Amino acid sequence: MPKLVSHPDEVKVISKRFGMGATDIDRYIELGGYESTKKALAEGPEWIVNEMKASGLRGRGGAGFPTGLKWSFVPKQSAKPKYVLVNGDESEPGTCKDHLIFLHDPHAIIEGTIIAGLAIGAKTGFIYLRGEYRYLIEIMEKAVADAYAKGFLGKNIFGSETEYQVIVQSGAGAYEVGEESALMESLEGKRGVPRIKPPFPAVVGLYGGPTVINNAETIAAVPHILGMGGAAYAALGSERNGGTRLFGLSGHVERPGIYELPMGYNLKKMIYEVGGGIRGGRKLKAVVPGGSSTPVLLPEEIETLGMDFDQVGKAGSMLGSGAVVVIDDQTCIVEFALRTIKFYAHESCGWCIPCREGTDWLHKSLTRFHAGFGTMKDIDNIQYLAENMMGRTFCPLGDAAAMPTIGFVKKFRKEFEDHLNGKPCPFAKHLEVALV
Repeated sequence: MPKLVSHPDEVKVISKRFGMGATDIDRYIELGGYESTKKALAEGPEWIVNEMKASGLRGRGGAGFPTGLKWSFVPKQSAKPKYVLVNGDESEPGTCKDHLIFLHDPHAIIEGTIIAGLAIGAKTGFIYLRGEYRYLIEIMEKAVADAYAKGFLGKNIFGSETEYQVIVQSGAGAYEVGEESALMESLEGKRGVPRIKPPFPAVVGLYGGPTVINNAETIAAVPHILGMGGAAYAALGSERNGGTRLFGLSGHVERPGIYELPMGYNLKKMIYEVGGGIRGGRKLKAVVPGGSSTPVLLPEEIETLGMDFDQVGKAGSMLGSGAVVVIDDQTCIVEFALRTIKFYAHESCGWCIPCREGTDWLHKSLTRFHAGFGTMKDIDNIQYLAENMMGRTFCPLGDAAAMPTIGFVKKFRKEFEDHLNGKPCPFAKHLEVALV
């Protein structure tokens, strides 16, 4: 379980109530909770959407799409009910920031869900948590029950004529349902496989109705944005990347943890000042900037790199889920690539042939290669196979497996070559590989 940590450079917005007993609804109200919902009820949908657009908030699940713009795509009139769906599946390796929100500030997610519903005209919101988060489901269910008891949820919320219901739902621990259309399939009681798009969820989503789907961290930021004002929130971050976000700093650093830092914060500073530098005094070898699906960056690429969607994109990677994995000079990149693809091969839903077969073949090839039984041609074949998976699947899982693999081969080709001619992994002390 990630522990609460702190650093002077943190700007606490989403995390400001962490460790303050805000799971209790009365304490949450004492700390200013649900005031933004009252304001949203008074000001109306157009005001909510405009404030969200002004905030510059971009989706914290990984895609980075502007939240206010996403909400504005939902048609004002609909023959079918509209829905809000909170994605708390959090399955990306290295990511555990949503976990802390559910654990310490569940009412922020409920409040954000209500406000999103008011913005688009929905009467029902679903909060979907990953299957392994069983104890967090209990926390969320209690928080929802308390909100009903206070009259904050139900037929006439806050004494108004507005109805809003919230339902907490558990997944079964599948990475694939982190993809929005597979998430809707799972919620409807079907196999969690992606839908063909278009139509997009904003028009035809959950149960065929217009649906807004946002990551848990995105939703948790909403009450804070309305409380402080969209422009003030935007000013905390960088250009076109408003506010703060929770960065999960892990791997070979002295002080791993979840830190809330302004968007655009320098990555090298994050590692060496916030994280205390490389563990054991070793040297930095590489950084995965946004979860296991994002291409690796070299030390020279992070010198002036600001951690926002645009700057990391220009550097050839992705901000993703904000899960920063630090890799020291004693790590075998071939083994790291193998561990990465093993995960995606296991989690592929099998719906698309390029993903189902591609991840399996990459796993087999890297397993053999890491054991020292590869050939020079294998290096090119691994890259070729990964490149041919890109953009050829219904959902991004194929890309999520291919992008890091391509990055590892391109940037650490010499290390791949060192494994040839029967050479074992240069760093492994106990190599146990099952050839397949």
